[in-house]
Amino acid sequence: MATIKDVARAAGLSPAAVSRHLNGRISLPAETRARIDKAIKELDYRPNLMAKRLSTGRTEALSLVTPHIDNPFFTEFAATVEAAAAQAGYSVYFSSTHGDPDREIAAIRRLRDRHVDGMIFLPRQVDDGALLDALDGLDNIVIVDEDIDGATQPRIFVENEAGTRLAVKHLVELGHKDIAMVGGGPEGVLSAVERERGWRSALAEHGLAPSAYYGGDYSREHGRATAAKLMEGELPTALVVGADEIAIGLIEILRPAGVRIPEDISIVGFDDARYSALIAPALTTVRQPVQELGYLAFNHLLKAMAGETVAHETRVPVELIVRESSAPPRA
Repeated sequence: MATIKDVARAAGLSPAAVSRHLNGRISLPAETRARIDKAIKELDYRPNLMAKRLSTGRTEALSLVTPHIDNPFFTEFAATVEAAAAQAGYSVYFSSTHGDPDREIAAIRRLRDRHVDGMIFLPRQVDDGALLDALDGLDNIVIVDEDIDGATQPRIFVENEAGTRLAVKHLVELGHKDIAMVGGGPEGVLSAVERERGWRSALAEHGLAPSAYYGGDYSREHGRATAAKLMEGELPTALVVGADEIAIGLIEILRPAGVRIPEDISIVGFDDARYSALIAPALTTVRQPVQELGYLAFNHLLKAMAGETVAHETRVPVELIVRESSAPPRA
């Protein structure tokens, strides 16, 4: 196996010069860089990663902690972060916590113990103080999607409240007055609270009283269970739904039961997951720019790890995507 000394000898340089070049600590003329690259290729040189990590104090690895990896939102977010990290020379370790606070704290401890250089963290529970304690003093972490009350680290959220306001406005303009909401959760998390608040404030703005609110979590199971409840009484003419996953669960129960969408009930989701345009009917939904969120989180993390100032809170705009699942109310 070739060593850095072999590369240096073939390139006509000192091992120290080659090492500094490979670690980005020196700027060499193009002709000199070409000699090093040629030597590396001809000798099939592979750097000793352990030695490199010991010398630089960096692992060149990042941690991405999400509640679930099978949810389309988190899958696309993870793919975006991984692509951005690979371009920058970082590997990414994925952790799926299933919203378990103990798993979340264990992931933060791995960061504190320097097993990774930084972390992008998507929490899922309302913190009881344990997460905040675990985060104390850590600068190389970015919090995305849900909040941790009191955290000083950079945080990135979408405009949740504006999103459900757009959904209500769209339905009101179609003529709906009986607009219920199927929210997400767990109860108390930032996204669910803000999306419910947007729904309520938009109804008030249009002079409408809130119809029923069905809390739960961001899952198809919650959608299915809520659909069963809805069919026990008179259906509202429209639903604002906290996530496309919930909307899919609703449709899976309502359509086989003979409820026509949108003729009998209009549905507006939230996320614009990749499958939302492919289901029948194609789902009207509020689009979260998942790729933009992923790139923004990664770039914020790079700046934080470099000691640069990063905005404490960043909000990313959303937009309404009108498809087939919303229409004027039934007569």
